[in-house]
Amino acid sequence: MAAMVKSFAIQGIDGYPIDIEVTMLEGMPMLSIIGMGDQSVKEAGERIQAAIDTAGFQFPKKRIIINLAPGDIKKRGVHFDLAMAVALLQEAQEIGAKNLEQYGLIGELALNGNLRPCMGILPMVMSAEKSGIRKIIVPEANRKEAELIKNVEVHGFQNLTEVIRFLEGKKVPENHGMSGGTELLRQDESLDFADVKGQDAVIDAVLLAAAGGHNLLMIGEPGCGKTMIAQRIPTILPQMTEEESLEVTKICSISGLLTNGHTLIRERPFRAPHHNASLNSLIGGGVNALPGEVSLAHNGVLFLDELTEFSRKTLDALRQPIEDKRVCISRVSGTNTFPAHFMFVAAMNPCPCGYYPDARCRCTDYEIIKYRSKISGPIMDRIDVQKEVKPVGYFQLEDISQTRTSAQLREVVQRARNIQQERYAGLDGINTNAQMTTSMIQKYCEMDGDSLAMLRENCEKFGYSARVIHKLLRMARTSADLDGAEKIRLKDVEHVLMCRDLDNSNSRMMVVR
Repeated sequence: MAAMVKSFAIQGIDGYPIDIEVTMLEGMPMLSIIGMGDQSVKEAGERIQAAIDTAGFQFPKKRIIINLAPGDIKKRGVHFDLAMAVALLQEAQEIGAKNLEQYGLIGELALNGNLRPCMGILPMVMSAEKSGIRKIIVPEANRKEAELIKNVEVHGFQNLTEVIRFLEGKKVPENHGMSGGTELLRQDESLDFADVKGQDAVIDAVLLAAAGGHNLLMIGEPGCGKTMIAQRIPTILPQMTEEESLEVTKICSISGLLTNGHTLIRERPFRAPHHNASLNSLIGGGVNALPGEVSLAHNGVLFLDELTEFSRKTLDALRQPIEDKRVCISRVSGTNTFPAHFMFVAAMNPCPCGYYPDARCRCTDYEIIKYRSKISGPIMDRIDVQKEVKPVGYFQLEDISQTRTSAQLREVVQRARNIQQERYAGLDGINTNAQMTTSMIQKYCEMDGDSLAMLRENCEKFGYSARVIHKLLRMARTSADLDGAEKIRLKDVEHVLMCRDLDNSNSRMMVVR
């Protein structure tokens, strides 16, 4: 009868259980690994043989077949090594492991038998918990990450010999127990909106965007503070829930961004890819379909500085993630879906030279419009707040003493988010005003006659699409929530229209054809 050990594989950002079966037949000594494994899986045979010999066990001189079931799903990774080695020794009766069916084994073997840390531990342990496996053996370096999942007994070991002794009941590990890690991976606490001076109008626009989860574009000349403001946006967003933290940590685990010893990520991610980033690095993909920047920014902020320097093809690929909050990567081997629910923040210069409308600017209206047209209309339609950032002179900063801190702004954002969460309680997938559907807009965005007249006048003036009008209504709802108002007021409509500076700027330009 074949020996069987439980392990796990990853598809997308989720894990699923794998049965590793080992049998030995009479014939020429050889090791065959079947079950649609990639090259790293097929190379495991050499690592397993070297590790078993180093550990002092006899490698069987028979025809050995290792099957990774189910056999119709492509599998990749080096984390199957430990499970295959234990199953092989159990089948060869070199060891007498007890209650092996209760354990899930994850780990890469070095040639000397040591256990190396692996990527994707968190989603694999989550899969174990869902499938009813309550005991997990992992490399010691991955133990804290694995302990994030409650009700799972995690055992961390340094090498194959320790694992075998434990399974045989000969040694009780020092580092194991019921999980529930509480360590946090914290963000840089030196970033604070108290450093931003003379930009009250922009901070109000950022506050509106953060409170409702709206997308934001800042336009201004070089050095006016766009990047400085963007870097501080995560400091005013509400703390992530336990579920959101697990999602973010899981994505980082799969991408190999969790350094050994780190556990739960509590601070919202901030991703700022360079403008020469490839399409696959931004959206996700590659041979093994790994998450891209849009997924690494899940539940956080994706910041694109120098927006017009990104290729148009790359920017247009953001349409689906911004709208659907997820990314579907299709390959011949299958389709992977990655979450991509992020706040999109971008910054750009107003013209090629960067100084419009200052007297230093020598760009023509045609050059400015051509420069701004590098960003397609559909992408601009998906950006709610478009705010100009005015430069503040260095010597003017000395006269500005009082500024709002990130802690103060976060309190305001949290109050508005609490109102929204109470409003959308019971609605799956709806947490902020930016996620409202069309039917919800009609229900929750009531306006009086004056407010509606002002909105209609501006929509006719700038030729807004239905999508932009819906975004304006969502923003107006957020503006009312910031003041705790039940209905949208005239001042709320005025507030959101003042956050569309790019429309006013474009309307002042004239191009002679």
